Amino acid sequence: MIVGIGVIVALVAFIEWTRSFFLDKINLPDDTKALTVALAEACVATAGYIVLFRAYDKRQIDELSTDELTGNAVTGFLTGIILQSLFVLIIYLAGTFAIVNVQPVSILLSPFALALTAGFVAEIIIIGIVFRLLEEHTGTGIALIIFVVLFVVLHINTKGATFLSVGATAMQAGFMLPASYVFSRSLFLPIFIHMGWDFAEPGIFGAINPSTSISKGLFTSKVSGPVFLTGGQTGPQTSLQALILCLLTGTLFLILARRKNNLVRIKYHATATSDSMAA
Repeated sequence: MIVGIGVIVALVAFIEWTRSFFLDKINLPDDTKALTVALAEACVATAGYIVLFRAYDKRQIDELSTDELTGNAVTGFLTGIILQSLFVLIIYLAGTFAIVNVQPVSILLSPFALALTAGFVAEIIIIGIVFRLLEEHTGTGIALIIFVVLFVVLHINTKGATFLSVGATAMQAGFMLPASYVFSRSLFLPIFIHMGWDFAEPGIFGAINPSTSISKGLFTSKVSGPVFLTGGQTGPQTSLQALILCLLTGTLFLILARRKNNLVRIKYHATATSDSMAA
């Protein structure tokens, strides 16, 4: 697990170094540079994972098989966007969300690039390495519990954290995304859910997303109202509706995974003592 994380982080760091050393000195639009770097980081993270675990595990890397890439990519990307849209829709229906300006569509290129990097790099490390290996040793149920607790611990001291924001984050990253992997047994589903999620917020709706540095989205929005609906300074992704919808989505993934017999169950066998040894 440590070696795998180290390899992916080193490869991504190399791409970032290449950008600062070469690409930033070339007279190209910033959006073009961002997309080039994002594609490179997604490719090296994927290739690094495949080469490392094919050699280490001596197996085909089915979790990154391209057989169902299109279906998982479309399903995942739309799931991420639809979930974010529902969060914002509820705020809008409550009368506390307003669009004050619309930017050119071209502004979406930079959010897409950041979402591409976040989706591939984060989920290859978090789900592909950490969750997958943990699940192999503990089973699906215990691995999910550990992941939820882990994300609570990691976010409990973040700036502006509340009980609701921490719970919502744990449901999203610690439960829903791993559950989507358990259902599909493909890393592409959680990767593209994460991509759609980060692309929509703030790329489309202009809402706050603490994990990205995008300052402008397609819509310049004004959000007000109770924190439990808006998410406050941590954005709609940490609202009450986000917690509930991600819990329901993750539960649906697990129900479907169980029907597909995709849950990992660890069986413990007691060692019987023979009569001769007892004697």
